[in-house]
Amino acid sequence: MGGLNVVRSQAPFAPGSAAVDHDLIDRVLRRAMESGGDFADLYFEYRRYDAVSMEDGRVRSVSGGVDLGVGVRVVAQAAVGYAYAEGIEPEDLLAAADTASRIARGGGGVATVPVRSLEVTDRYPVASLEIEARERVELVRRADTAARQADSRIVRVDGSLVVVHKEVMVCSSRGVTAYDVQPMVRISVSVVAKSGDRIESGQSGGGGRFGVDYFERVPPEAHGQEAARVALVNLGSEPAPAGTMPVVLAAGDSGILLHEAVGHGLEADFNRKRTSNYTDRIGEVVASPLVTVIDDPTLSGSRGSINVDDEGEVPSPHRLIEGGVLSAYLHDRITANHFGLPNAGSGRRESFREVPMPRMTNTLMVAGNDDPESIIRSVKRGVYAKRFSGGQVNISNGDFVFSLIEGYLIEDGKLTAPLKGANLIGNGPEALTTVSMVGHDFELSDGMWTCGKDGQSVPVGVGMPTVKLDELTVGGTSF
Repeated sequence: MGGLNVVRSQAPFAPGSAAVDHDLIDRVLRRAMESGGDFADLYFEYRRYDAVSMEDGRVRSVSGGVDLGVGVRVVAQAAVGYAYAEGIEPEDLLAAADTASRIARGGGGVATVPVRSLEVTDRYPVASLEIEARERVELVRRADTAARQADSRIVRVDGSLVVVHKEVMVCSSRGVTAYDVQPMVRISVSVVAKSGDRIESGQSGGGGRFGVDYFERVPPEAHGQEAARVALVNLGSEPAPAGTMPVVLAAGDSGILLHEAVGHGLEADFNRKRTSNYTDRIGEVVASPLVTVIDDPTLSGSRGSINVDDEGEVPSPHRLIEGGVLSAYLHDRITANHFGLPNAGSGRRESFREVPMPRMTNTLMVAGNDDPESIIRSVKRGVYAKRFSGGQVNISNGDFVFSLIEGYLIEDGKLTAPLKGANLIGNGPEALTTVSMVGHDFELSDGMWTCGKDGQSVPVGVGMPTVKLDELTVGGTSF
């Protein structure tokens, strides 16, 4: 793949471009605000992706594409007008501004101010994203080969690799413009293992805001071997127990339970609409005093990290739960205005075709002081949850169901049988009150998670140390 190079701008709206200058930005913003409104913003996006997928050792597809457009938003009190143009021609931008203005239609306009550029910190120095199709195929094939060589019981391997070069620019009627280059690499491997009549699967994936240098740190073979390991473990799995018992969450990937069962309820739009079980609970005890939860967009290279949010704000870490006490929500500009707070930089969107909303970035539980092995030894009989396939959560009350793709029975303080068909069932806030031990082994999950909300998907990161929940319902088939 050769040496690493700094990625050069490809977007036609990049700083210094003649196609989109300050005069055009000012014209479009003024047009958007002509019928009134509190503020308006423009979200320019250029996205180029290259992908390859393999099925059972054969190349299924090699694809790529470019997307370019601008979203225009006008906010007038509670009304939001939004329109987008698939391109950056001045007449298309002005037409989108007219449409957004008509939708919002506020009374008494607010004047725009001259545009100034915002300086942003580079949290993911961009290495080369240039990977030729044959090189992408070879990376996936290396993962395939490693998985098959792990054991003769591996009967099928599927894999994919996606490389994304994304540039964004956000311009506000408040006079600020922010520009960022946002790389992303993701590799995924799925494996099927067979022994006699029994068939089980395993998965592995990773990446983040890196270039091809990711594969120098984590070679594709590692993901192939890990997917094979999980599948082989599951070949020997036994029916999961059912009932209420202690559950130990493994460091790293278990953070997805925190993200889904707790994090979404802390997004401020749900609290503005009073549909979250955390509504009006700032300052209240909502978890064990051992629990501190942070959403941190500043982690270098992590999948959920951002230099600037999709409203042009420079983000910072947010301490959401501090020592068990609810201390903050995640805000975009609209919710921050509603609660009388400064904008906190948590506005995110899937693309220029969508409005921003409060979203998580990298949601983490802070490490404690307990030894991870001591946590397991403290459990007479329970479940050790290592890997999750995802789950469902009810934002209004925090009820959740999560499925394990790798879990183990704990008996007399030791990990014993791998478990099949284990589900964790509970309530997010209630589960956090049962946290009795928190390990010192914080781990950030490798970049594999994507979060959905209101039809929009964005990349996120999760992480946590080993954590003991004294009581949680395990859904299984063994009694």
